[in-house]
Amino acid sequence: MMQLNGCRVLVAEDEPLVAMLLEDVLLDAGATVLGPAATVQHALELALTERPDIAVLDYNLSGETCLRVADALAAAGVPFVVATGYGGDIPLPQHPNVQSLQKPYDPQELINTLSKIKPRL
Repeated sequence: MMQLNGCRVLVAEDEPLVAMLLEDVLLDAGATVLGPAATVQHALELALTERPDIAVLDYNLSGETCLRVADALAAAGVPFVVATGYGGDIPLPQHPNVQSLQKPYDPQELINTLSKIKPRL
């Protein structure tokens, strides 16, 4: 399952156990994990300094939405998915074409979704 081989993936997730699971799934798929970042500020710093290829953003990061991170990634041309455990559509009207994932993650669905949005390396 090396579908993300060499891909640098920014992980923004504030729940430690979920972040660990996400990191394991991504590493098994061959990705390099940047983070995980538990706050919007940390995610922004990683997005600007580490130059990710793609990103997985939790919609709610320590009580703040991921919108500022999504805006920064979009401005830099970095594709991303947004995850939530709340169900339903994710309210990011500025990014209507962004794919969303439901938590808990289905590992294969996560990898398949990221494989579709990742740039050719």
